[in-house]
Amino acid sequence: MYVEPLDNKGECIGYFSNGTITKEAPQFARSWNYHPSFQNGEYAYLYFQGEINDAVSNNKEDWKMLNDKMKAFFKSFQNSKINLDDNCLFDLLPQHFLVDYYDAKTKIVKEVLETKQKPHDYDYLVALSEVVWDIRSRKLNIDTSSLSEDKLIDKYSNLNPYINYNIFGTKTGRLSTHKRSFPIMQMDKNHRTVLNPNNDWFIELDYNGAELRTFLALAGVEQPNVDIHDWNAKHIFDGNKTRDEAKVSFLAWLYGDTKNEKAEVIYNKEKVLGKYWDGEKITNFYGKEILADSKHALSYLIQSSFAQLALRQMIKVFQFLKGRKSYIAFTIHDNIVIDLAEEDKKDLKKIINVFSNTDLGMFKVNVKAGNNYGEMRKI
Repeated sequence: MYVEPLDNKGECIGYFSNGTITKEAPQFARSWNYHPSFQNGEYAYLYFQGEINDAVSNNKEDWKMLNDKMKAFFKSFQNSKINLDDNCLFDLLPQHFLVDYYDAKTKIVKEVLETKQKPHDYDYLVALSEVVWDIRSRKLNIDTSSLSEDKLIDKYSNLNPYINYNIFGTKTGRLSTHKRSFPIMQMDKNHRTVLNPNNDWFIELDYNGAELRTFLALAGVEQPNVDIHDWNAKHIFDGNKTRDEAKVSFLAWLYGDTKNEKAEVIYNKEKVLGKYWDGEKITNFYGKEILADSKHALSYLIQSSFAQLALRQMIKVFQFLKGRKSYIAFTIHDNIVIDLAEEDKKDLKKIINVFSNTDLGMFKVNVKAGNNYGEMRKI
């Protein structure tokens, strides 16, 4: 059954199916994208891995006309200061337009599902979609009292207080955000104090030397349970460099043309590239393929392997937290931030272990806590 939800807010129950609008959600749905009211489904967005406007091949002008009209409605709501967070979209739009718009959308969904191949990592993409949908549904607790400039206060007071991640926004598989999302990825570190938890604490779980540990694992070397840069200072540079000096020198070798015989023996770039790069594309640890020349092959391999590893670990933590008051507030590249309730504090060690226990071995995790995102301290 082809079904499209008419709104993404949990209290707004309405669906388009077979030319009509209903309040009944099927257990299985063929739809453009994931929605939590479907127990199972086939999602065209995960097949196409791009925006719906790019998926249109037939009746492009008709779809453009309908899509432009939808945008015009949204602009009129904005000009009229109608808050869509407080209203169900289908109550604001003419029913005849809803039928025309979602009938056209259903035809696009059907064409994509009939013509595109199902991704090999489809189940992972569905699980990731569930997590980012959950994050998007939770309103950020923004408190501008820590800011002194009126310009900044106005800025953060008027931002959309929801984070809307794009799971296909980068080549390597890292998350990005959609245009009207709260800009969590680009947020100035000096402004992070405006973000407060809705529960009691923010807990940040951050991998120590994430990309280096990923490459170490791809090279078949056991993960050290100490700071990776200290480990390199000892094993690669014989203790002759400080931690920070070792970090700079090692990255210069890893991604550049500098020579280091000890590093090559332990990490063996050529061996790893020979396994994951065929001269035209890399195939990362999880089977994702990316076109890459010799200059970019290693960085794409490491970054894409780790990006998917980190997101898979986020999924595991999300599943562990189901049924609890605590939840994942957001993620930035190699970390996750949990909005932790005091009652779940007893489970923190278990949560850290879930995040640490990756497909590439046990990764050391740094942990910070704070009562706002800008004032986090190591614990």
